[in-house]
Amino acid sequence: MRPLADKFEKLEDFIFRKMSETNLPGLSIAAIKDGDMIYSRGFGFKNLSNGFSATPETLYCIGSVTKSFTCLAIMQLQEKGALSVEDPIEEYVPLKIRPKGEPIKIWHLMSHTSGIPALAYAEAVIRQATKASEKWLPISSYQDMLTFMADADKWVHSKPGERWFYLNEGYILLGYIIEKVSGEEYADYVKRHILEPLGMKRSYFHKEEVEKDPDAAVPYIVAKNGERIPSTYPFGAILSDGGLISSVVDMAKYVKMFINYGESDGERIASEHSIKEMMKPRIRLPHEPFISKGVRYYGYGLGIRPDFFGYNLIGHGGSVLVSTAYMGFVPEKGIGVVILANGSGYPLSYIGEYTLALLLGKDPMELPVVRYGEVLDELAGVYETYKGTMRVTVTKRGSLLQIERKDKYTEFTMPLIPVDIEGKVKVFHAISMDMKVPTEFIKEDEDLFLIYERYKLKKVGKI
Repeated sequence: MRPLADKFEKLEDFIFRKMSETNLPGLSIAAIKDGDMIYSRGFGFKNLSNGFSATPETLYCIGSVTKSFTCLAIMQLQEKGALSVEDPIEEYVPLKIRPKGEPIKIWHLMSHTSGIPALAYAEAVIRQATKASEKWLPISSYQDMLTFMADADKWVHSKPGERWFYLNEGYILLGYIIEKVSGEEYADYVKRHILEPLGMKRSYFHKEEVEKDPDAAVPYIVAKNGERIPSTYPFGAILSDGGLISSVVDMAKYVKMFINYGESDGERIASEHSIKEMMKPRIRLPHEPFISKGVRYYGYGLGIRPDFFGYNLIGHGGSVLVSTAYMGFVPEKGIGVVILANGSGYPLSYIGEYTLALLLGKDPMELPVVRYGEVLDELAGVYETYKGTMRVTVTKRGSLLQIERKDKYTEFTMPLIPVDIEGKVKVFHAISMDMKVPTEFIKEDEDLFLIYERYKLKKVGKI
């Protein structure tokens, strides 16, 4: 058992470091292998003011991971003959939007290929609920959303099925269709046909249910200065696009169902065909990896990465600003992970990939995003020229490094674009107006040097 324990000790060190760096209050994680939850743990605090620790049972909002529940409900209804994903949404929704003259079908909403760019309703209501913005949208029902989208035909960009535009509003319309076809409220339908059959007894949509639960995390805004400010979820403003609140223990049962292609502990939630249809690539994502090769796809409420150590990694992330989530699994190997946190910080998808790499017996440093992050951490710091005649700092800003130099009267900042980070010499381009300035970081014994423009600088400390 020691090799497995060693793997999780490595994971725990990684999680602890990344939470510390990004000021995350609390986090919970569960790992699944061959149908069993083989590891679970809470890190940090579910409630800072009371000093209560996060646990595997702690509840967090899973954000857009909810979208897979919505698509699963649609697939269930299709199996019953109540609808078809090929149906135009006009048959169910009183909204006349025909991008480039073509009807939007249900599957277009499921795959974010309606042709309508994001209308940013969710961004607005989340920031208003957390007092991050003054913008007010009085959206509390499907009718409000239909009113909000009444002129969206003027916002279309492409034909349905042609291009991926992440559209939270489309998932609200899917919730409307589920209600209309099933005769049940969306939350009741998901509870009755997905949560209860899977034994997910502590997964909720409504505020009153969450407030009664003794192990619910306080959601926090992690401010720019690192302060953790107690906040709230946007109850009532988001639902079928991102409103489910759950724990990693409950979500592990959900992941197990996907790994088993629709079945969990003798309960068949959906047919194997329906589950595989959800995992099938429908559209190539427009964004590509920054520091590695590869493509990504989107299916029905699930993302697909086909190059994860030679396997298909299926998953989805979620964020409502004050809570973040990631669910990922590799069906071919029977492994999965769920991570939930009560704030925004280090991307949970990276922790998820790190975990899955360990479960596959791989070195997580083989993951470009992990390796790149470690390189940035190593290079960041304070650098000085000969005898300290000039000093600059190399700071990490998001996914990039930048060179900063300040004195009493002037300051300048230059972003560093990676060119080659694999060799002994790490090569970047500093961007200065229309110039690309070659910039190198060179390790000599125990010392780290920066070659920039005419200067050679030595790293003398951390920031």
